[in-house]
Amino acid sequence: MSPCIIAANNYYYHRGGSEAIFFAEIAQLESIGWRVIPFSMQHAQNLPSEWSEAFIRELEFGDMRSIRSKIQAAPKFIYSLEAKKKIKRLIERVKPDLCHLHNIYHHLSPSILSAIKSAGVPSVMTLHDLKIACPAYTMLAHDGICERCKNGKFLNVVRHRCVNASLLQSGLVYLEARLHTMLDSYGSNVDRFVVPSQFYRDKFIEWGVNPQSLVYIPNSIDANKFLPGWEVGRYFIYVGRLVAQKGVATLLKSAHQANVPLKIVGTGPMEERLKKEAERLGADVEFTGYLSGTQLRDLIADARGLVIPSEGYENAPISVLEAYALGKLVIGADIGGIPELIKLSETGFIFRSGDAEDLASKLSYVAQMPDQKVSQLGRNARQLVELEFNNPLHLTRLLELYGSLGVVAETTRHTRSSFSPGESL
Repeated sequence: MSPCIIAANNYYYHRGGSEAIFFAEIAQLESIGWRVIPFSMQHAQNLPSEWSEAFIRELEFGDMRSIRSKIQAAPKFIYSLEAKKKIKRLIERVKPDLCHLHNIYHHLSPSILSAIKSAGVPSVMTLHDLKIACPAYTMLAHDGICERCKNGKFLNVVRHRCVNASLLQSGLVYLEARLHTMLDSYGSNVDRFVVPSQFYRDKFIEWGVNPQSLVYIPNSIDANKFLPGWEVGRYFIYVGRLVAQKGVATLLKSAHQANVPLKIVGTGPMEERLKKEAERLGADVEFTGYLSGTQLRDLIADARGLVIPSEGYENAPISVLEAYALGKLVIGADIGGIPELIKLSETGFIFRSGDAEDLASKLSYVAQMPDQKVSQLGRNARQLVELEFNNPLHLTRLLELYGSLGVVAETTRHTRSSFSPGESL
């Protein structure tokens, strides 16, 4: 008999990279006969689910207009009694062998962790961001990279208004961090944390997380769903949110300095500012707005390369793997988990984060490379995804982790597991 697993995430629709991984893992487990029960928040954009009646009511802090309504909702964001009650009921109903949690903060909330532990159900949590260490998720403040909250000095998140420059929201996450540190919500209740990058694993250990609880399992994609573009284009492409920490302003300056065409795909609060700067410089830049699906993939496939100019601690960007699957090299900043995904001069190049001069030199170098060489790097990138970041390998690693917690399906009992707690998979 195949195991039953509860997969929990705040949102049950394709909202971002973490949801892409959430749904991909569900599909992989279901493909081998596992029974996967979702637990999420009700939302107008949710995908259909026979389990939607078990989801908590929609709760969107950003959509609340009045201060009063936000203050009234605050306790739910910190510790949701509704979510705790509903997951208890769901566990009693389906009797899962395991719970796998993804992003649960501020909606489902960490309240569900103690309920899962009390029910005697093993739990795994994938850390898509730095939230269990940094109250504001990102280890970023108004002045850039920030680790002021280390060693429990969470009041810094209020002093520097790290969440949307808001005193109220920053105060809310301060209270949340204080409460769940006092309760030891994560350390006492979660059996294993999955980290998609070695950088994040090392950073969590540095901030005091038990190394034995951290398991490195890199992200993956289904390369078969991506048709590579072996033809080499002239323009470079950026795909993502237009926010300061993504380094798009630096990229814009560098592309102009290197005199290379650039396409910027995405939207965000910096969009108008970036457009004005591009106009002032006279840069060869096209802002496409938000794109997805075939339209986005075709644009990447026709590019010369993808640029990841981040100036914050990225985890393991799926966009790198998708570019590789489309046969494109990547130029990435030397920050967070980005360098782990790039084989220097084989699948791409690395530059100093925030250094416009260094990025411009890399753009110029790739722009002047023979097309045949650029294409070869793209082929290397595609091969790397197929060999090291494929879905079957990801599933094997996931099953080994589950097996280490005593959850082994009949179909996988004869698969030898070499995993032990604290090791990388």
